[in-house]
Amino acid sequence: MKISAARVIVTCPGRNFVTLKIETDAGVYGIGDATLNGREKAVVAYLEEHVVPVLIGRDAARIEDAWQYLYRGAYWRRGPVTMTAIAAVDTALWDIKAKAANMPLYQLLGGASREGVLVYGHANGADVEQTVDEVGRYIEMGYKAVRAQSGVPGVKGAYGVARGTMYYEPADSALPTETVWDTTAYLNFVPKLFERLREAHGPDIELLHDVHHRLTPIEAARLGKALEPFRLFWMEDPTPAENQEALRLIRQHTVTPIAIGEVFNSIHDCRALIQEQLIDYIRTSVVHAGGITQLRRIADLASLYQVRAGCHGATDLSPVTMGAALHFDLWVPNFGVQEYMRHTAETDAVFPHAYRFSDGYLHPGDAPGHGVDIDEALAKKYPYDPKQLPVARLKDGTMWNW
Repeated sequence: MKISAARVIVTCPGRNFVTLKIETDAGVYGIGDATLNGREKAVVAYLEEHVVPVLIGRDAARIEDAWQYLYRGAYWRRGPVTMTAIAAVDTALWDIKAKAANMPLYQLLGGASREGVLVYGHANGADVEQTVDEVGRYIEMGYKAVRAQSGVPGVKGAYGVARGTMYYEPADSALPTETVWDTTAYLNFVPKLFERLREAHGPDIELLHDVHHRLTPIEAARLGKALEPFRLFWMEDPTPAENQEALRLIRQHTVTPIAIGEVFNSIHDCRALIQEQLIDYIRTSVVHAGGITQLRRIADLASLYQVRAGCHGATDLSPVTMGAALHFDLWVPNFGVQEYMRHTAETDAVFPHAYRFSDGYLHPGDAPGHGVDIDEALAKKYPYDPKQLPVARLKDGTMWNW
């Protein structure tokens, strides 16, 4: 079964998505997500100019060889653009292989390790009480795990607070929006938020929180210690992880679980964090870490150190990645939780899918392949709309981590 054609599809049904469609001479096709939020066109160019030409005529069944060719064969390795492009190819080829075998992808990976995939939703509000209400709304919808974010008094444009409900998309303008950050205000506020959430919703609901790289290591340690009485499921991205030794300092001071990795692109980005057990959950995603092939390697390494998978799953990933991630989640033995931000109705129409939500869990479905398709005619009705992620400055004007 040879690859006969491959093309890139860009669409914007509420936000921008990049999809790679690979066709074979046997009439079987597969699709992969190639979306890199705010840098979509960079991946489009990489795929069209450097990847698609070398795919034509290759054996679609040789997934590992294709992965190694695109990774080892590129002298300039790794990085988000390269690894997102590789991920798109890898996901599409796994889709083809599972369709050719007439089985859902999770069966091809080794079968299910659980009956469903625990997911968490995103509750957010302008202030504490609105966030309390939103967490309650997610509980009513059946969620057993909820990420809570809130506006912070004195902080304009706090991370994680949506402009509406249900659908959070931070990329909001053709040029980056500038936000202002105040660490002291945030550190004083967040423990009060979670104290109120536990008071309102009790001890059983799993609560998560995303710091979004905003703190220094000692500040993150302070926050983790302050949140211990409220038993968070995890504290996400407490500090930028380029300096992986920074996580040692956090570990020394708090037992609040740590989740990191949505911006990682390869196993090398997280190897030390896993081997030294400096994190509890690894959040690398199908689309940004080289596809299912490398995500399995990361998970296998993590399993040796009792680190669990908690894949990134925001709406900057298309339903293609969500579908592929759910097949991975259903199979992977060291699973923790899956982020699940619901897409808009327009996006769901462009990407019809087999996965379904019920009582706090998602199941990928039993359609052959990863169970997600693309309606190309509908996709054409939503042209690309340039949008970039915000940037952040401290109150004195210093550039900070958004």
